[in-house]
Amino acid sequence: MAEKAKKKRGMPTSFTILFGCLVFVALCTWVVAAFTPDVTGATLAQVMQAPFAGFKNAIDVCLFVIVLGGFLAMVNKTGALDAGIATLVRKLGDRDTLLIPVLMLAFGICGSTYGMMEETIPFYILLASVTYAMGFDSMVGALVILMGAGLGTLGSTVNPFSVAIASAALTDMGIEVNQGINIGVGFLLFVIAEAMGIVFVMRYAKKVKADRAASAMTSEELARMDAAYAEGSEHASDLAGATLTAKQKFVLVLFALSFVVMIVSFIPWESFGIGVFAIGGTADDPSTAWSAVLTGLPLGQWYFTECGIWFFVISIVIGIVGGLSEKEIVNTFIDGASTMISTALVIAVARAISVLMSETGLDVFVLNAAASALAGVSAVVFAPASYALYFVLSFLIPSSSGMATVSMPIMGPLADSLHFSPEIMIMIYVAAHGVVAMITPTNGVIVSGLELAHTSYTSFLKLTLKFFVALTVVTAAVLTVLMLFL
Repeated sequence: MAEKAKKKRGMPTSFTILFGCLVFVALCTWVVAAFTPDVTGATLAQVMQAPFAGFKNAIDVCLFVIVLGGFLAMVNKTGALDAGIATLVRKLGDRDTLLIPVLMLAFGICGSTYGMMEETIPFYILLASVTYAMGFDSMVGALVILMGAGLGTLGSTVNPFSVAIASAALTDMGIEVNQGINIGVGFLLFVIAEAMGIVFVMRYAKKVKADRAASAMTSEELARMDAAYAEGSEHASDLAGATLTAKQKFVLVLFALSFVVMIVSFIPWESFGIGVFAIGGTADDPSTAWSAVLTGLPLGQWYFTECGIWFFVISIVIGIVGGLSEKEIVNTFIDGASTMISTALVIAVARAISVLMSETGLDVFVLNAAASALAGVSAVVFAPASYALYFVLSFLIPSSSGMATVSMPIMGPLADSLHFSPEIMIMIYVAAHGVVAMITPTNGVIVSGLELAHTSYTSFLKLTLKFFVALTVVTAAVLTVLMLFL
């Protein structure tokens, strides 16, 4: 009992962790500002305003998450999701562990090709409930999503939000970039990282299924998990023998279609020379394209506002198909949306940290100082030191596109002047940022996703820290060797 109480007191909330990071960054600005005029010390007003600025900065993501809560509540109200999960579990039988590598590779491909990370938020609730029903814990569901997509992003091949932006920055400066090398190195990192991740998650899942005491979740988190997926589900008592009605099957088809459309909508098809979704529109007016009827933008150009519109509309359709009355549809959607308010606020506070960094100039100062220190060193020092630099900076700048925009005009020319491969420089940034994106609390997706899976950031970090240390060492070593020979 004493151990339980100790665990309970020792687990800070997501908001405590994030506000602690915000205060720490503010203190760092004052320390650095004492030595250079390039950084200004954060004022109390800036610190207090940062979460509000973060919410404004992330308003499209926050609203999408809130709408998503209404969408999931609507699906749950029909009973289709519980019945569908029960059917899936029965059909998989003893082969349920095979679902882990299949899903991780699917998320990984999305991460490698278009940087899927924030877009994974909707899947946490679904996968957490699926893995619970299979006899694992909800942490397994969170790991499948976070590590599947995150490791794919680490091994980005044609990711337009990292590789493409970084390559364009160097090309605009007159530095030639061989995209074939980027794709090849990215694929190599993808294979290594996903293989390591799949082995790790499958080993953990098998341990938890054999002995629940092996779970990395605290007793309090396990109790919340049970309440959410067993006691708290109105269909839980019938889960084992649940069968799908015709209406529920139709709801599940719409449910699956919702996510397929979301994934398709985020992929920048035109950058790959595929313009099928933009037919009927023009560069000046894409709203006339056939796939832009609902949101004003064709598939491939959607972001969270457009996806929010899509999920709102499909929620109403699912409510009608599920046989709910007008009052039930409205009340169910509002109740579901309300459950996501805390998740939306977590995302906003996480954004506040990068807002404060940018306002005080601390991000650019750290980058310039480190770049100056690396000038003139050998490849065997430059590669791991650059990796370490990006590792540190990525905690402060969680946005991959923001990091590429700020850093590559500095680090790219530095590598080129030392006659090192600019392609490997790009992949060092991609890999280091990819590792940190899976562990930093300043990435709102992590903390909010874990919250949705009824576990905590501290439990996640305790479980995965050794894995991420090993992943960092392996990827840094691979890139150092490649820097020596390319």
